[in-house]
Amino acid sequence: MSALLGFVRVLLPRSCPGCGRQLGAEAGLCGACRTSLTPRTEWHSPMRPQPEPHLVTLGRYVGPTRRAVRALKFGGAHDLSGVLGQTLARGIPPGWGVSCVVPVPLHTSRQRERGFNQSMLLAEVVGRELGIPAVPAVRRIRATAQQAKLHAADRSANLVGAFRADAALLPRGPVLLLDDVMTSGATLLACRDALNAAGVHQLYYAVIAR
Repeated sequence: MSALLGFVRVLLPRSCPGCGRQLGAEAGLCGACRTSLTPRTEWHSPMRPQPEPHLVTLGRYVGPTRRAVRALKFGGAHDLSGVLGQTLARGIPPGWGVSCVVPVPLHTSRQRERGFNQSMLLAEVVGRELGIPAVPAVRRIRATAQQAKLHAADRSANLVGAFRADAALLPRGPVLLLDDVMTSGATLLACRDALNAAGVHQLYYAVIAR
């Protein structure tokens, strides 16, 4: 089956979402754009007061990374979740000992409109690579304005009371909270607060781009 898919990819002209070059048998991104994706651990002070790495990202939301994320979210290029998720998983330090991956949820109305949650697609790949489950333990219980359309000062207020976590769905151990893009960090912090309220206090974070 994989050989057949590769043959079909060669026959059908497809452009790399990252740079526009024509793809051959590669899935998702061309070799050059794959090489440009480098996972790194960072420190983001609002998430944790101690200056220790707790955030994994593939870099800034620019260039090929930005175009790949937008193709996944808005262009129907679901195969990008494979290469992006696999690369992100390579950056998760084994010492974190995460027990599961929790995706940032969409509100049911937004997910119905889009047809999928890109963060769940990524979480499933990351979980598979790490050998841990992807668990939709956080729900968005209140529809909110799109964060990208708000000023930074309004983003936290927009998310107050928007999420709820179900502790019964979570295995014991640290949780890896995953989203596609982080701007101010307000969405991750709101999900963190929901997980804290459910009794989870050891969290790490992963985003494709920031």
